[in-house]
Amino acid sequence: MNIIVFGARGDVGKRIVLEALARNHSVTAVVRNKAQIDALPPSVTPQVADVLDTDQVAKLMIGFDLAISAVRPPDGQEKILIDLTQSVLEAAAQTGVRVLVVGGAASLKVPGLNGHTVLTAPGFLPEEIVPIAKACQAQFELCESENSADWTYLCPPALLMPGDRMGRYRTGTDELVVDTEGNSTIAMEDFAVAMIDEAETARHRRERFTVAY
Repeated sequence: MNIIVFGARGDVGKRIVLEALARNHSVTAVVRNKAQIDALPPSVTPQVADVLDTDQVAKLMIGFDLAISAVRPPDGQEKILIDLTQSVLEAAAQTGVRVLVVGGAASLKVPGLNGHTVLTAPGFLPEEIVPIAKACQAQFELCESENSADWTYLCPPALLMPGDRMGRYRTGTDELVVDTEGNSTIAMEDFAVAMIDEAETARHRRERFTVAY
């Protein structure tokens, strides 16, 4: 499969790139500036682009089997996430390329809290996380309203951290996936496994899903 990854040097993006390469996919890695190219794996095709420029993104997408958006805004500029995602979705609609979006957990319901979500549950999120959670909520609503692009939105669990690749996970739809002790977590490495599994199987077209151990 010929895959283009936007946000290829982010914490999640770089792991998605490595997982795709490990499965012998052809990967084009898109980064914000030339300085980031040297940190990319030598087997990728590097590209520099401003993801807010929809025309530029669409031109890059042409000819690919799949696009993955792993873009994340800098701290303090969380609202840009909506514009970045809008640009990728519009480009995907123009080109007909299927797009997988790395989302957030904000919109997922928390088990046992009467319908409260990660974002609305009182005291669930640390204050410093609220701005990006609000942006992720808006990002998901944007995807839900998109009728032209062939999108999939992958929500992480409550805790997404670097770790070891286990090669396993459980899936859910609208609710946090938790273990028997109520924990909702996955390593970024296995989040990347889930993303490339979805790339290969296309089980969640025009819908969101979530994963956790």
